[in-house]
Amino acid sequence: MKKSLLLFGILGILVIIACSNIKADKAIKTTTEKPVQIKKPAKELSEDFKKYWYSGTAEITSYQLEQARYGEIRKGKTVLIYVTEDFLSREQVKADDQNDTNIPVLKLNATKKFNTGIYPYSIMQSTFYPVSDNQHALKISSSMQEWCGHVYAQLNNREQYEILSHSYFQGEADQEFSLNKTILENELWTKIRIDPDNLPKGNIEIIPSFEYCRLRHKEIKAYSAIANLQNENDFYTYTIEYPTLSRTINITFNKTFPYEIESWSETFKSGFGASAKELTTKAIKIKRIKSPYWGKNSNHDEVLREELGLK
Repeated sequence: MKKSLLLFGILGILVIIACSNIKADKAIKTTTEKPVQIKKPAKELSEDFKKYWYSGTAEITSYQLEQARYGEIRKGKTVLIYVTEDFLSREQVKADDQNDTNIPVLKLNATKKFNTGIYPYSIMQSTFYPVSDNQHALKISSSMQEWCGHVYAQLNNREQYEILSHSYFQGEADQEFSLNKTILENELWTKIRIDPDNLPKGNIEIIPSFEYCRLRHKEIKAYSAIANLQNENDFYTYTIEYPTLSRTINITFNKTFPYEIESWSETFKSGFGASAKELTTKAIKIKRIKSPYWGKNSNHDEVLREELGLK
């Protein structure tokens, strides 16, 4: 009887050990299968880059805008504001103080203003892209205001892309969802300024700009695209074609550092249903300045708006 109890006890211990090993194996597998953020080696910044982008000023460029909206071309202005900042990796906002744990980013604030008949549109997109050029944009936000209402979308780059979207339209409303990491159209405007030779080319998957997705009420997700870089005298033109969206965007920029963007165009169907027609949005440079604009907030500083052709 004692031998039987002893044997039963030994078998019980073996079963417990075996179950523990199975649980351990499962835990290991689960951990391995979690999305891992893989970073390329950081790009070494050139002295030219440091001198231009860490001079205590932002680069501000104004453009004459022809915006396709509701099946017609609207006149307006658009501005690209590039500036370097320190970025908090956890909170994913601008850092107030310098710290070794901050991530240096090249931020782009892109604004558009145009009218549709009686009422105005105001659009702004912000992209925070690491100057190390070794991972996707850390954050993207987009807001759009017009007299019918306003919409907002934000992407945070964590284990996946975490996306928050608010809209006054039925069918969009309030959304929170995640996407697998892939190329972001918004980040390419900053990547051009750092290393245009390394722009993605060929058949790729891209999440279109948040501006386009909201204007055209398209789902924020990756779409198949074809990208290429064309050599045109003193300029390069980077082209992205989305076959399923019937949309093409061309960005023309200088061949030499700091690779300033001179113009761009975007062709897509504008309007509703069967009456929608293919139109082309265009932006052509008016003026470019370097300025610490955050300190230029007095009435007499409005002369800078005149210099940029914005008054």
